[in-house]
Amino acid sequence: MGKLKQKINKTTIEYLYTILGATLVALSYNIFLLPAKLAAGGISGISTILFELYMWSPALTQFFINAPIFIIGWFALGKDFSGKTLVGTFWVPFIIWLSEDIPYTITNPILGAIYGGIILGVGLGIVYKGNGSTGGTAAIAQIVKKFTGISSGYSQLIVDGVVVISSIIVFNLELTLFALMTIYICSKAIDVVQLRTSSSKLILIITEEEEKIQSLIREGIDRGLTKVRSVGGYSNKNKSMILCVAEQPEAVYLKKLLQQKEPDSFVIFINASEILGRGFSLDKYYGQKL
Repeated sequence: MGKLKQKINKTTIEYLYTILGATLVALSYNIFLLPAKLAAGGISGISTILFELYMWSPALTQFFINAPIFIIGWFALGKDFSGKTLVGTFWVPFIIWLSEDIPYTITNPILGAIYGGIILGVGLGIVYKGNGSTGGTAAIAQIVKKFTGISSGYSQLIVDGVVVISSIIVFNLELTLFALMTIYICSKAIDVVQLRTSSSKLILIITEEEEKIQSLIREGIDRGLTKVRSVGGYSNKNKSMILCVAEQPEAVYLKKLLQQKEPDSFVIFINASEILGRGFSLDKYYGQKL
């Protein structure tokens, strides 16, 4: 009974995180991004472009684009799409619709890029802390990854890149550059909310389940690792210290995997300011172009 209550409480908190984060995402759009004409990637960027061209309602545009993406994702990815994804996907356009006449808007692209990027990143970070998703291009990237083998990072970059490049045609180069600045600021804000660290991470894992952790790293984030034999100072038991370097989204995903499947491991996330080697300064796939 106690475990059931804990599970219910955890699920409730995760849904609250998803709703709160999605609300901030929607408000950042109506207050900063749309008035400043910043198409900062994703479905929100597409709705900004369509609003500029045809005056289509951003809320309805995002709803009608997200609906088929969610249905396709549900069938293509199955259990990877949860109830929290459903809430996050449709809560954003709902709040955009509710707040479309909000009197407080920022049309200055510099302020829009800075503060819109911060609030957008904080909102997405909160959603991710609740193990939720706002759907959109993140869902498209997951689907592309499943059927093409291209990594999530490359998939997301391709999808968002198309949106941002399209904004040059509709707006101008200056606003496009501000949109790119928004994406960068947003990524840093997500980083602060989730791990409070920089984009590259040195992950130290001290564990007695060496093979299990090794499998999680290789299958979960497709990164290499180094194993160091060690002895627990308190228990005097033989352990392995596993060192792994990963990008921020990979580190966040690995953190979630470890919490779910190996919660007893001792894990440290450390800022890595510069990484030289395969997968960072050199091609990850030994010259294979993705």
